[in-house]
Amino acid sequence: MRTALAAPHTAALDAARASGGNALDVALAAATTLIVAYSHQNHLGGDLIALVRDPDGTVHAVLSAGAAPVGVDVDAIRGAHDRMPGQGPHPVTVPGIAAGWDALSKMGATLPLSHHLHAAATLAEEGLPVAPDLARAIVNRQDAIAADPGLRSVFGSAKTGDLLRQPALAASLRTVADDGIAAIYGGPIGERIAAFLASLGSAMTIEDMAAHEVQITAPLVGEALGATWHVAPPPTQGVTLLAMLAGVEEGRLDLHRARAANAARDHLLGDPYGGEIDLEALRDARAPEDSGVMASPRASGDTVAMTAVDEEGRAVTLIQSLYAHFGSGLLEPETGIVLHNRGGGFSLEPGHPGCLAPGARPPHTLCPSMVHAGDAVIAFGCQGGRAQPQILAQVASAVADPSSDLQTAVGRPRWIVGGADLGYGDGETVLAEPDADAPEAEAASAGIGFHRLDAPTGRTGHVQASRLGPDGLSAGSDPRADGGVLIG
Repeated sequence: MRTALAAPHTAALDAARASGGNALDVALAAATTLIVAYSHQNHLGGDLIALVRDPDGTVHAVLSAGAAPVGVDVDAIRGAHDRMPGQGPHPVTVPGIAAGWDALSKMGATLPLSHHLHAAATLAEEGLPVAPDLARAIVNRQDAIAADPGLRSVFGSAKTGDLLRQPALAASLRTVADDGIAAIYGGPIGERIAAFLASLGSAMTIEDMAAHEVQITAPLVGEALGATWHVAPPPTQGVTLLAMLAGVEEGRLDLHRARAANAARDHLLGDPYGGEIDLEALRDARAPEDSGVMASPRASGDTVAMTAVDEEGRAVTLIQSLYAHFGSGLLEPETGIVLHNRGGGFSLEPGHPGCLAPGARPPHTLCPSMVHAGDAVIAFGCQGGRAQPQILAQVASAVADPSSDLQTAVGRPRWIVGGADLGYGDGETVLAEPDADAPEAEAASAGIGFHRLDAPTGRTGHVQASRLGPDGLSAGSDPRADGGVLIG
């Protein structure tokens, strides 16, 4: 079957080419490979959010976002920290990625998940050259790597082009391939992770791991730019993309709309399992009147996005994540698994919809989208932390045009606005690439910072897009990453 795939590392394209199959098959081949190739952004200890379109046009949201331990002592964490810690054992929630792969494989894939896991295990054992983006992350996170024996033993001071082997991860992947995901959710891999975290002061137990469930539900839907947009519901920030699309005119995102949507997300997004979420206010970008910029841990890099479509109209947009580069800064040595820090997205403010609570899922930055534009279907997503809706909104007009060149669209210059997540303190700053049509005057009038970069950067995201249109299959992969597209 002919497919189109966009992914941020060429090893993912090679795996998809070897796999063949439909859009789900090539997406899973890419996804399982990327935890080996881009281990700073995603790993077997991370989470997964996806959208899947059936050939009949039905779109499903797949949320495999892990929860906080049931035994978490919220008062103790609140007493020791002004905000939710971003590193160490406390922001580690149950890793959802393997359960997410399993759910996706059961939605129409033609190859068993074990096929992809064994292939990824071989790559981890034999090794892959360190990609430039991974090398930059190793430099940027050298202190965290040096502080953790597990990370230090695997990544050390590896440089671009060095052969990086992950034998313990290879063994874990083979165990999951042979024994199923129960090896993580209740079995020996999960037991080892829970014991490791408990030794560091986490309340995580094997019962927490075993209780993980994937949520498969209807997406949120909105109309904008002459197209229909599908996004994942809370606890992800998909609704924030719908809010920002309302602020796009002639391809340009309005700064004030972006800031308002950010503020609404920061104050209103949480886990619907724990209480009602005000979706109307989130769609309208209406934050509480006394809201300001929420301080948040910086989440650089954080995710990988990949998109795939096939000639039957099946489509997948899939994002998997560690949150920050190398997640929590912890690698469990026996399993070789890097553990995410998605729990760093929790608030510690009592009454906040996203407040840390036993068994709660944290607010998520992951924002995959599926687009119906005339006779075309586009799978669309990006890396970029909290800025993902802004990044996608700036590319949206071109992506929604069935005649556009997707490679040109995903590479266009961009800007983002944020606070602590951009590394400029707790105040707001606009970060703009050299040739971006950025709102410098608007930032000045609003009294917020403005910084023009010297070159395009991964901090403005890695956008991936795949399309089935009247002219057939096409795709675009962000030049800020190390990947490309596969059509065939």
